Amino acid sequence: MRVVMIGAGYVGLVSGACFADFGHTVTCLDKDPGKIDRLRAGVMPIFEPGLDDLVKRNVEAGRLSFACDDPGALGEADAVFIAVGTPSRRGDGHADLSFVHAATEEIGRQARGFTVVVTKSTVPVGTGDEIEAILRRVRPNGDFAVVSNPEFLREGAAIDDFKRPDRVVVGLEDERARPIMSEIYRPLFLNETPILFTSRRTAELTKYAANAFLAMKVTFINEIADLCEKAGADVQQVARGIGLDNRIGPKFLNAGPGYGGSCFPKDTLALVRTARDLASPVRLVETTVAVNEARKKAMAERVLAALGRSPEGAVIGVLGLAFKPNTDDMRDAPALDIIPSLLGAGCRLRAYDPEAHEARGLFPEVAFAEGPYEVAAGADALVIVTEWDQFRALDLDRVKGLMRAPVLVDLRNIYPPDDVRRRGFTYSSIGRA
Repeated sequence: MRVVMIGAGYVGLVSGACFADFGHTVTCLDKDPGKIDRLRAGVMPIFEPGLDDLVKRNVEAGRLSFACDDPGALGEADAVFIAVGTPSRRGDGHADLSFVHAATEEIGRQARGFTVVVTKSTVPVGTGDEIEAILRRVRPNGDFAVVSNPEFLREGAAIDDFKRPDRVVVGLEDERARPIMSEIYRPLFLNETPILFTSRRTAELTKYAANAFLAMKVTFINEIADLCEKAGADVQQVARGIGLDNRIGPKFLNAGPGYGGSCFPKDTLALVRTARDLASPVRLVETTVAVNEARKKAMAERVLAALGRSPEGAVIGVLGLAFKPNTDDMRDAPALDIIPSLLGAGCRLRAYDPEAHEARGLFPEVAFAEGPYEVAAGADALVIVTEWDQFRALDLDRVKGLMRAPVLVDLRNIYPPDDVRRRGFTYSSIGRA
C-alpha cells in the first residue's frame, strides 16, 4: 500500500517507520525543513529506543522517505494519515486542531482519486465530521473516506506497541475504507491482533477514555500511597495485592510524583472540556486532573522536609528530568514543578538525565552534570525523579561518600528502604511508612 504520514513527530515518525517495516511504501511529510534534513541524514528528532535503526533500515530499502512537500506522493496515496500535534489550547484546555485543519486542507488540494484520510492524532469527538466538511469545501468533487485510527503508543516502548498491539481501533462511516485499513494492518493478523471496527465517533472517544482511565489509575494509587504513609502500610504491597486481581491488573499502579508526558495531561483536560460542552461532565476525570496537578507541586515539599536543614544554599542533586525513562520528553514532567519550587526556596541544584537535553534550556539556573555520581558530589540531598535503569543500582556507599549529607529522596520507590537506611542514609520514599 502507498501511505503518506503528515507529521514526522513522535506518532507520525514511529507509525510511518513501522508501516514501512510492514512492507508498505511510506512518505513522511513535515513542514519543518530542519527536521526533514536531519531525518534524511539519519538523525532522529526524538529519542525512542530502536527508532534510528528502524528508520535507517527502511530508508535503505526504499520503503521510507521524508519530504516537506510531495504532491506526487499525496496524489497517489491509498491512505493519508494525519499525525500532527493537538496540544491543549491556551485559555480553555480544548485540543488545538489548527494543525489538523491545515493538514486536511493540504490533502484536499493534492489528493487524487479515492483516498482514505486517517486521523492518527488524538482528536475530540466529532473531529472526523469537521475533516469531512473541510475536504468537501476544498475539493467539492473529491472522493474521500475519513477514518479514525487512534494510537496507543507508550513512549519508550512505542515500536513494540505498534508491532504487537493489544488492539487496533478503526472508526469509519464509509465501508469502502474497511478493506484498505484491513490491508494496511494485515501484517498484524499473524499475531491475531484484535482489530475493532467501530463508528468514527466511537473510535475518537475510545482514545480519550483509555488515557483518562489510566490517568485515574495512576492518581488513585498515588492517593492510596499518601494514605499508606499515614496508616503505616506499604503502597507497593497494596498495589501488588490489588493488581493480582484480574479485574484490576498490575499496570499503572506504581506510586510516584504524578503523571506527565505528551498524552495524559492534555487528553484528560480535553475530555473534561468536551464533556462540559456536551453537558455530560466527567467528575472523576476532573478530580484526577486537579489531584495530579496538586501532587506534582507538592513533591518539592517532600524534598525540603527530608533535607533536615535550611533550604537556603542547600545543594540538591536531581536524578532524572524526563517524565518517564527511555524518552527525552519533558512535557508536563514532574521536574517542571519540582525544580522551580526548590530554586524558589533558595536551594542550589545540580541535575542529570541521560536524554532530556532540552532541560538545559529550560533551567539555566541549574548546573548540569555528566552522570549520577557527579550529581551526588557535595549534595545535601539526592532526589530520584525519573526511574532510569542506570539509577536503579547505584553504588550507594560511593554515593554516601560523595555527598555532604546522606539524604536520599526516592520519588519512584526504586530502592528497598531497609537496605538504604542500613547504609546510613536518611531515606524518604512514596507510600512506605
